[in-house]
Amino acid sequence: MSESQTAQREDSINLASVITRLSLLDRFLPLWLGLAMIIGIGMGRSIPSLGSHLNAIQVTSGTSLPIFLGLLVMMYPVLAKVRYDRIDTVTRDRKLLVTSLVLNWLVGPAVMFTFAWLLLPNLPTYRTGLIIVGLARCIAMVLIWNDLSGGSREAAAVLVALNSLFQIFAFAFLGYFYLKVLPGWLGLNSQDLNLSVFKIAETVGIFLGVPLIAGYLTRTWAERLKGRDWYETKFLPRLGPFALYGLLYTVIILFALQGHTITSRPGAVARIALPLLCYFAIMWFGSFALGRSLGLPYDRTATLAFTAAGNNFELAIAVAIGVFGVTSGEALAGVVGPLIEVPVLVGLVYVSLWAKRRFFPISNTVQL
Repeated sequence: MSESQTAQREDSINLASVITRLSLLDRFLPLWLGLAMIIGIGMGRSIPSLGSHLNAIQVTSGTSLPIFLGLLVMMYPVLAKVRYDRIDTVTRDRKLLVTSLVLNWLVGPAVMFTFAWLLLPNLPTYRTGLIIVGLARCIAMVLIWNDLSGGSREAAAVLVALNSLFQIFAFAFLGYFYLKVLPGWLGLNSQDLNLSVFKIAETVGIFLGVPLIAGYLTRTWAERLKGRDWYETKFLPRLGPFALYGLLYTVIILFALQGHTITSRPGAVARIALPLLCYFAIMWFGSFALGRSLGLPYDRTATLAFTAAGNNFELAIAVAIGVFGVTSGEALAGVVGPLIEVPVLVGLVYVSLWAKRRFFPISNTVQL
């Protein structure tokens, strides 16, 4: 057996050992997510009035209480794991911060805009929906993918917070630029998009602010009462699985709300999926390679890749529904976003774990 074959065999064994250290829920997450999607679509198809019941109580316009509760349960355990007293070590890493901001707010929207126009030139509503998805940078599920891949929790928390602030102040401006100004410069047909900065600020504040404050207060108070060792060895292992429970619950609710639309227009779903697949591939692999070329350690390279590739589809769906209506093509594009993003980024978690052994031999432990 050649040296290269021996190395590949050792990498496969090491990756398998890493995967076996994951919990049963983590290890088979793609299967659970697939089942959650099927259950959600089935519920939406078999219970026509389900959407009206789920939307009976809304936290904000277009966002129901059941979705908010799912997001809270999903994000709170991850944010409770962050060592907030070490965040200053992340903010001092100017290389990571500047690179992440450039990837998220210059490269990401431009890449989605390009693929949307190249692959959906004659489908303006779907194209607009995808551009909105590209503008909604990660603030939610990326915390799950980052945690599973062994990325830096502190770095992810800081980058998510920065993305949230940028969304509050820049989303409406960038939406106007990419949907109206830039197409005009390029001689392309465009349409108006009216967004409320207050609505975006409200949405971000609710979806990120509540679990962030809860996570910070939980760690601060619990460590004062019981100490860090008890908190991280006793409390967090019990709290951790609820993040994935919340994720599965949220996926069921989202797909239940759009089950009929998804199953009745499979061709449209396929057309929307293609630019999304291209986008996730370019953003994740490009960001991961960039992080490695800049000399970032594995945990921050993984965080950079997932925060650059992930999108805040909750915000994208809320904006699409609020501006264009729940049955619009823009809203459908927003819903297809997680349909593609969830399995793709789960797959990239495994790619990231493999790349850790392949390209970062010194860092060979997994954060669980």
